[in-house]
Amino acid sequence: MVKIERSFPAPKSLAIEANKAFGSYEKEDVVERLIKDFHNKCYICEMDKLQDPQVEHLLPHKGNKYPDRKFDWNNLFWSCGHCNGIKNQEKYDTGIVDCCKIDPEKVMFFRLKEEMVQILAKDEKDARAVLTAELIMEVFDKRNTAMRIYKCDMRFRELNQEMNKLYDSIEELQDNPESKFAMKKLKALLRKESRFAAFKRNYIRENKQKYPQFLQYIE
Repeated sequence: MVKIERSFPAPKSLAIEANKAFGSYEKEDVVERLIKDFHNKCYICEMDKLQDPQVEHLLPHKGNKYPDRKFDWNNLFWSCGHCNGIKNQEKYDTGIVDCCKIDPEKVMFFRLKEEMVQILAKDEKDARAVLTAELIMEVFDKRNTAMRIYKCDMRFRELNQEMNKLYDSIEELQDNPESKFAMKKLKALLRKESRFAAFKRNYIRENKQKYPQFLQYIE
């Protein structure tokens, strides 16, 4: 999960659809804007080029129980079906980090260590960060159905592959510090727009003594 810069003003269709009995918050202008703002990544797991994208509500509207939330541009997020399904638990209804307002990288650690995903709040008293860390952990390891086992394993494999790309790029630069091509690859891997960016950027931060020259690419 990385900080997202939401664009404004809100898509025009939201105000129009909000006045309809059965209005839709998934009109073309909404979807196009969310794809662009969220770099076509699920805001929770950071998978990209989603095969099952959904317009997700940070604060659930519960049908028409909270109608003001349903068409609120600030409450609409780009998600994959897997993450949206896991987030659809009552414990996550009001408490997770809004990554358009708070930088998740400043309040959580995103680690892949010893073949295990580890998401931790930097401050255990930060209830939102603690709850969001729990959600992201579930996204990678909630194994209560066969399909969730498959989807969690797939995300874990993809994360491993992306981290290996980072390790390889660092090694390539160490072998050839003057390589512009290797540097270009590393910069691309560390951009917020890249898949699983929070994990890769956290790795650089936690190894800043080994790689101080790379910190400039994640500030």
